[in-house]
Amino acid sequence: MAKTTSTRRNPVRRAGESAYGLLLVGKNVAMASVALLLLAAGVWTSWGTAQHSMLTKGRERGTVTITRCGSDTCTGPFVPADAAGTDRPKVSIDKSVTHKTGERLLVAVKPGTNEVVRTGWGGALYAWVPFGGALLLAALVVAGGLRMRRTAWAIGLLGLALLGASFATL
Repeated sequence: MAKTTSTRRNPVRRAGESAYGLLLVGKNVAMASVALLLLAAGVWTSWGTAQHSMLTKGRERGTVTITRCGSDTCTGPFVPADAAGTDRPKVSIDKSVTHKTGERLLVAVKPGTNEVVRTGWGGALYAWVPFGGALLLAALVVAGGLRMRRTAWAIGLLGLALLGASFATL
């Protein structure tokens, strides 16, 4: 019977390996936190418009006919969809959701303002564009920082699909 001998590692080497492992865990925690922060910021930014575009029950809804466009916004008269609403001679909408003057859009009024947001699929997808961008950025962090390439591809493709669908519906 052969006698087996076990060699013990030097305590300094064990401490160095533990410290390196702790640094790796810390890096992964930091990268995951950055990715989650990006996604949370995307949702937070998108929700400011998405709530008015998607949750239209109880909000004043109607149509706006684009009469004039400036550098950032377009304006036109608002006609409410029901009799309880009020006609507004001039409301503003983001220029990127409309294509030309004379266009009629289904919109909802942001409470307490003369700003309107587009409703329907086009408006809802446009509202989530910041989240789509955040998905693309988070995919880079997940791929580069966490080395999770398949997950990063999935996140990136979801962001790209969201941006593409928004572009296609507007």
